[in-house]
Amino acid sequence: MDRKKCIWLVLISWIIGFVHAMSQQVMILDVPFCGSRIVDSFFCDTPLVIKLACIDTHTLGMFINANSGILATICFILLVISYTYILLTVRLHSKDGASKALSTCTSHITVVLLFFGPCFLIYLWPFSITWMDKFLAVFYTVITPLL
Repeated sequence: MDRKKCIWLVLISWIIGFVHAMSQQVMILDVPFCGSRIVDSFFCDTPLVIKLACIDTHTLGMFINANSGILATICFILLVISYTYILLTVRLHSKDGASKALSTCTSHITVVLLFFGPCFLIYLWPFSITWMDKFLAVFYTVITPLL
C-alpha cells in the first residue's frame, strides 16, 4: 500500500472515531444529573453515566446503543471482508503462503473476536447486569490489550 493511501485510511478512521465519541459526549452534556453521581463500574462508560440522569433517557440510550452498535458492526464486517480478501489473495499464489497467512491472521482474528464479543454484549444486550458489565469492562480494557 502506498503512503498516501495509508495516510488517508488513518485520517478517515481518526475522523470517524472523533465524530463517534463527540456525538455521544455532546448528547450527554445537556442531560441533567441529580442524586448520586457514583458510577457503579471501573470507569465512566456512556451507558452507565446516562443511568444517573434525572430525566427519561430511553431515547438517548437507544441513540447511544445504535451509534455504538452500528459502528462496531461496520468495523467487524470490514475486518471480515479484509481477512477474506487477504486469505483469498494469498491462497491464489501458493498453498504455503496461505498457511503462513492463516497462521499469522489467526492470532489477530482471535484478539478481534475477544474484543468485539464483549463490545457487542455491552451495547446490544437488552438489559444490564452489574457484575457482567464490570467483568466485560475489565475484559475489553485490560485483558484484550494484554494479548
